Amino acid sequence: MTEESRFPRRIQAYLLPLLLVFIFNLQIYAQDEEAVVVDETETVVADASEDAGIDKAIWDEGKKLFRANCASCHHPINNMTGPALKGALNRWEGQDDYQGITGKEWMYRWIRNWNEPVNDGMPYAIAMKDYDPSVMNLFIALTDEEIDNIVYYTDNSDWKPATAGGPAISEVETKTDSGIFKTLLLLLIGVLIMIALILGRVSTVLNRLVIEKEGGIAPQRVPIYKSKALITALVLAAFIFVAFELADGAISLGRQQGYQPAQPIAFSHKLHAGKYNIDCQYCHHSASQSKHSNIPSVDVCMNCHKAVQQGPTGNKEEIEKIYAAADYDVFSQEYGPDPNPIEWVRIHNLPDHVYFNHQQHVVAGNLECQTCHGPIEEMEEVYQYAPLSMGWCINCHRETQVQFASNDYYELYKKLHDKGKFDEITVETIGGTECQKCHY
Repeated sequence: MTEESRFPRRIQAYLLPLLLVFIFNLQIYAQDEEAVVVDETETVVADASEDAGIDKAIWDEGKKLFRANCASCHHPINNMTGPALKGALNRWEGQDDYQGITGKEWMYRWIRNWNEPVNDGMPYAIAMKDYDPSVMNLFIALTDEEIDNIVYYTDNSDWKPATAGGPAISEVETKTDSGIFKTLLLLLIGVLIMIALILGRVSTVLNRLVIEKEGGIAPQRVPIYKSKALITALVLAAFIFVAFELADGAISLGRQQGYQPAQPIAFSHKLHAGKYNIDCQYCHHSASQSKHSNIPSVDVCMNCHKAVQQGPTGNKEEIEKIYAAADYDVFSQEYGPDPNPIEWVRIHNLPDHVYFNHQQHVVAGNLECQTCHGPIEEMEEVYQYAPLSMGWCINCHRETQVQFASNDYYELYKKLHDKGKFDEITVETIGGTECQKCHY
C-alpha cells in the first residue's frame, strides 16, 4: 500500500483520540466558566447613590438603627402598631413651637421618653399617645445624630442602593444551558463521525485504485454495517456519549436551580418585601450576624400579625395558620400553652463540604440579598434563582470588587489600587478563588 493510500487512515487514527480530549477539556471548562449569562444592560453603576442624591453612609446607618430599634412596631410607609415614619420630622416640625421649644426638639424628646412631652402637655405628643393603646418603648440612649439618621432612612426608604456584586443577572438567562450544550456536542460528534466515514470511504477507493493499477485483484466490498471502521466509530461514540452523561450528571449532582417547593403557609414575598417594602433582615435577622440566615420563627410573624389580621384582599385563612402555630386567640388576645413551629421548607441548600458565611457576604461584602437570591420582592412563592454552583460562585468572586469604603481591613489593597499597581481589586485578588476559602 502506498503512502498516499495510508494517509486517510492516519487521519482517522488521530481524529477520534483528539475528539475524546476535546470533549473532556470542554466539559471541564464548562464547570469552571458555568453558563450564567450576564445582562450587561442591567449593570449597576457604582455611583448610583450620588445620582439619586442619597448619602449612602447615612442611609445605611439609619437603616441599621431603624431595624434594631423601630421595625418591630413601625414601617417607613405603612401603618403598623405605630404610624408610618416617613415624613415624621415634617409632621413634628409642622407643629407650632410649644413652651419655646421647636417641633423637632419635641420629636427628640418623644423618641427618647414619650412620657416627658405628654406630661408637659405638648398637644401633638398627646395625640400620638392616643394613636394606639400599645405602650411605646423608651430609647434614652439614642443621640440626636442617630435619630436624624433614622429619619433620613425612613424618608428615603424606597431608594434602592446599588448592588455590590458585579453585573446584574438576567432572570431569564440564568438557567444553565446544559441542554443546548449537549445538543451542540452531539452535533459535533455526528459531524466528526461523518468525516471519519468519508475518510474511510476515500481510503477504500484509493486502495482499490492502487491495487487495480498494479494489476492485482481488488478485495470484495464489505457491507457498511459489517465495516470494522464503522463499528469502531459507533463503539467509541457510544463510549463518549456515556462518559459525557456521567460527567454531566456528576457535575449537576445536588443542584436545584428553579426549585420551588410548596410551603405550609402561602407567604408572599411580593406582598411583604415588594409592596410593603419590609426589609429582608427584619425576618431573616441573622443574615448579618452569623454564618446562617435564619428561617423566621412564628413570633417574628406575630410582631405584625397580632395587629394585621387579614390580607389586602380580605383573605384570613393563611394568617389564621400563623395564629394556630402560635396558639394565639384573636378574641382574648392571649397566647395558649401549646405553640408549634411552622415547618417551612428550606429552598437554598449547599453541599456539606461547602463553607458559606452569610455575615461575611452581607457585612464585609456589602451584598444585597438579590445578588444571590434574585428578585425576591417580585416572587409570590420563592424559588431558587441562581444555580449556586462552584463555577457561578467563582465567576462572582472574579467580577466583584472589594468594598474598601466600608472595611478598613482592606486598606492596603486600596493603597495598591490608588498607586496604579492594580487596575481593580476583586475578591479573587485577595484570595477569593483559593480552594480552602470554601473547602477547608
